[in-house]
Amino acid sequence: MKFLLDTHTLVWWLLDDIRLSKAARAALIDGDNEVVVSAVSAFEVTTKHRLGKWPEAGPISIDFTKLVARERFTLLPVQTSHALHAGQLVGHHRDPFDRLLAAQSILDDLVIVSADSAFDTFGAQRLW
Repeated sequence: MKFLLDTHTLVWWLLDDIRLSKAARAALIDGDNEVVVSAVSAFEVTTKHRLGKWPEAGPISIDFTKLVARERFTLLPVQTSHALHAGQLVGHHRDPFDRLLAAQSILDDLVIVSADSAFDTFGAQRLW
């Protein structure tokens, strides 16, 4: 299967946080799965760290690309089609990071690995 990591999922994986679900951990460990990390997550991690909202993510924001490569995850750039779809998603959830991740999940046929049920309202397939 192909999975797209929500930003908190990536951070929890890298920090070996106990909040990561058993199903998420199993999917990431399974070598038959392809794991994708969006450029959106790089933006979200660095923004929230800079604003003081996510202090523990500091080392990740500094070495984001290196850490993603070390895990053998694939980086996914943001395309115009992703941005357009994110802007058109129906729903009250206003978080632009989540909207872009949802659009990437839907358009690129990726299951998003997230604890956030907001992705369900967008019609994205979600694992948690």
